[in-house]
Amino acid sequence: MRLHRLTLTAFGPFGATQEVDFDALSSAGLFLLHGPTGAGKTSVLDAVCYALYGAVPGARQSPGATLRSDHAPAGLPTEVQLELTVGGRRLEVTRSPAQPRPKRRGDGFTQEKAQSRLRERGPEGGWKALSKSHQEIGEELAQLIGMSRDQFCQVVLLPQGDFARFLRADAEARGKLLGRLFDTRRFAAVEERLAELRRGAEARVKAGDEEILALAQRIAQAGGPAVAEAPQPTVRAGEPGLAEAVLEWAALARSAARERLDIAGAVVVAAEGRQFAAARALEAERELARLQQRYAETRRRAEELEARRPEHDACQERLERARKADRVAPALELREEAERAYRAASDALDRARALLPPELSDAGADRLAELERRFQQELYALEAARAAEERSARIDEERDLLDREARADEELIRDADAWLADWDTTRTALKARIDAAQEAATRAEQLAGLLAPARRRLDAARRRDALATDVQQAEQQLTAAREQALAAREFWLELKERRLRGIAAELAAGLVAGEPCTVCGSAEHPAPASPGDGHVDRATEEQALAAQRSAEETRARTEQQLGLVRERYAAAETEALGDEPGPESGTPTVAELRTLVDRLTDEHAEAHRLAAATNPAREALTAAEREHAGRLAQRQEAGERIAARTAAREALDADRARLAEQIAAARGESASVAAHAERLTRRVALLADAAEAVRSEQDAALRRKEADDRLSDAAFRAGFDTPRAAAAALLDAAAQRDLQHRIDAWQAEAAAVADRRAERDAREAAERPPARPTEASSAHDTAEWLLREATSAHATARERCAELDRLSGRVAEEVRRLGPVREEYERVARLAGLTAGTSADNERRMRLEAYVLAARLEQVAAAATARLQRMSAGRYTLVHSDARTGGRRAGLGLHVVDAWTGSERDTATLSGGETFFASLALALGLADVVTEEAGGVRLDTLFIDEGFGSLDDQTLDEVLDVLDSLRERDRSVGIVSHVADLRRRIPARLEVVKERHGSTVHHRL
Repeated sequence: MRLHRLTLTAFGPFGATQEVDFDALSSAGLFLLHGPTGAGKTSVLDAVCYALYGAVPGARQSPGATLRSDHAPAGLPTEVQLELTVGGRRLEVTRSPAQPRPKRRGDGFTQEKAQSRLRERGPEGGWKALSKSHQEIGEELAQLIGMSRDQFCQVVLLPQGDFARFLRADAEARGKLLGRLFDTRRFAAVEERLAELRRGAEARVKAGDEEILALAQRIAQAGGPAVAEAPQPTVRAGEPGLAEAVLEWAALARSAARERLDIAGAVVVAAEGRQFAAARALEAERELARLQQRYAETRRRAEELEARRPEHDACQERLERARKADRVAPALELREEAERAYRAASDALDRARALLPPELSDAGADRLAELERRFQQELYALEAARAAEERSARIDEERDLLDREARADEELIRDADAWLADWDTTRTALKARIDAAQEAATRAEQLAGLLAPARRRLDAARRRDALATDVQQAEQQLTAAREQALAAREFWLELKERRLRGIAAELAAGLVAGEPCTVCGSAEHPAPASPGDGHVDRATEEQALAAQRSAEETRARTEQQLGLVRERYAAAETEALGDEPGPESGTPTVAELRTLVDRLTDEHAEAHRLAAATNPAREALTAAEREHAGRLAQRQEAGERIAARTAAREALDADRARLAEQIAAARGESASVAAHAERLTRRVALLADAAEAVRSEQDAALRRKEADDRLSDAAFRAGFDTPRAAAAALLDAAAQRDLQHRIDAWQAEAAAVADRRAERDAREAAERPPARPTEASSAHDTAEWLLREATSAHATARERCAELDRLSGRVAEEVRRLGPVREEYERVARLAGLTAGTSADNERRMRLEAYVLAARLEQVAAAATARLQRMSAGRYTLVHSDARTGGRRAGLGLHVVDAWTGSERDTATLSGGETFFASLALALGLADVVTEEAGGVRLDTLFIDEGFGSLDDQTLDEVLDVLDSLRERDRSVGIVSHVADLRRRIPARLEVVKERHGSTVHHRL
């Protein structure tokens, strides 16, 4: 990585734009960056770090700090631009931090966001933009440089104060610095991962042990008194021997539980015997009590049965009379039905006689029937008169219809006369509409012919104006192409002339000893020409020739493009002029043509609208002519109908007079024939109903008398004195069933009592002493309780044994499952202790990360020794030490070996000057190792910050010789110091001058 140019604007102490030319400073290999304290020497290095990583070194990246210069004017933005070569690519990175800027409108400031830009220089010399993203630029530069910001600040910007502290620091502080530089986080991650695995395995083992202890606690609860004989294990979770102790204790608990199960079984057998004897005694006492109670109940039922005997006899007698009365029941029902029929007929006769005239109230059936026949004949004679009356009503309706039709025809004639009076005016107006629409259609065709060319002229005018701009651009491009082609030709001719001047050297490069020269033919070449300054080879000339030809081709294409654009412009201008001149003299404008098109469009739309009314006007005329003919025909037809209607009206009047005489003779005193017929119909119906009622009443009286005779005969045959007595003894089926049930119940109870009084065992039980079932039941309950207690104890003992067997099985299964987990925990714990330095196998108590860093420190010490021996005239050598000091861990010790005394001592015992060149050697060695670690990225520019004031002249010379030797690999080293003696020893200098309005930089070459 080589720095070329750094530009700072309003950054740190620099109030204006300052530029640092590293190419000029690096030409000497060693240059000095000096200036008074506070001038901004370190700010130059901060700017380099900020340009590459977007942040200044960590020590100066304090919260709330700003990179903007307090000396800068408000309108000048802060910006850092760095041009460098890294990975074979020439890059330019520009960064601006977040900063306030004046508002574009109004007073005050607004916060501007941070910005970044990355460009790359191509082979032709132009710059190509790559990205404006902070993240993309950071990733691209970090990949090319191969170092983090901390590594860069330690390797490229060598801070001597930090390395002096590194020499005097303890192992932990060295580990932190080396860890940042060599990125050993993966080894620390391995340590943490193993520790995490150890904690996880330990947690799983403890969880398994907790499960075993929980099962042991459940065994203690399930075993009850049997487990109390064996003490529970006191081993805690995670301790060895827990599984074996729990298994042994569970076996003892199971043995004690089985012994208690056998004892409980023997107790159950004895309790069952006592319960069986008590149950038999209780059953005997209960049977004796039942028999004694049965005998007493039998005696009580016999006494009650004898008391109900009179009731039983009365029920039996009543049932027998009811069964005799059942034989009289049909005659009784027939007599009641005849009585009901007679009463209904008598009521109907009374109602019918009430509707008759008084003179007919006592008439017989024959008289009423004769009157009915006479009125029926009179009703038949009214049929012709009713037909005449209906015809007379229809004649009135037809006469009204003729009058309505006559009024409608008269109205039609008046309407037709009014419409026909305006016919000539209507026909003239419709013909005028047709003529106007035809004229508008002709006008629309004319306007359409004018509108299309006007629109084409408007489009051509728009293309003409657009092509005018294209013509100007093409002319400018042609001018630029001609200038570029001319410059390329002049450049090619110049290179060609320079090549011809140095053609001898080009030919001399192809000479071979012993072979003839292609120019003079000589085989000897005593003084071949050598290339001079600015020599041009054939490839360079051909490249310039190709560039010149390419420029000529570009010029030709540009001229051709200009010709095409001009032709299109002329064609568009000609089309815009059209066949007629514009509204004004000269070329018409787009606005003028747009106005013309709009006017023609409006006129064409109006004419087209008027022309569209042609067909409707013709259709209206045709419809009006059809209506004229129709109205004439309707008027003529209406006149003819009026004449015919007069004759029909006269005929109807004659028929109505004839029918009126016939109706008046037939209706009598009634209002109409229909009313007279309706009155006769009502009379016929009343007479018919009255005659029928008389006949029905006579028939019902005869049937009632016959029913009385049959009833008296049936009662006498059944044994009753009168029909009334038979009716009183009559019972319905429900009452008879009830009496029969009561009789059957008494007889069944009498039979049951007789059977029970004949039972021998009940009679014998009654002769024995009273039974005592309460004492027997109490003795049986006691035996039952003892049996339940014994059975419960036995079941509990059996359940305890089963539960102990199940829990013991789970304990054994858990122990088997936990075996591989415990083995894994022991293996992981051993590895974690080894990498963490806490294991007994790790003799030096070195962590894995410290072990890796110790290897890196050993490489750094070897690389630093190569320079330290030169700086100290071969006296000092840096060596790595992994010995332990006190109780601390080993691995990151650093000692210096003094060749004059042969002793090895700690680097903290070096003097101030010795500490400086030892830290410088360590910094250079660390830079070499970190560079190799970063993938071998070449570092062509280094900076060393302060510390030279502590050296004497001889040591300073030796240190400068070492630094000067870095130029052997085309490196440049910048020393940051304000020591005055260095200005004399180092001619190439960059001076930072502190001024009132901000610092400035000056190159001293």
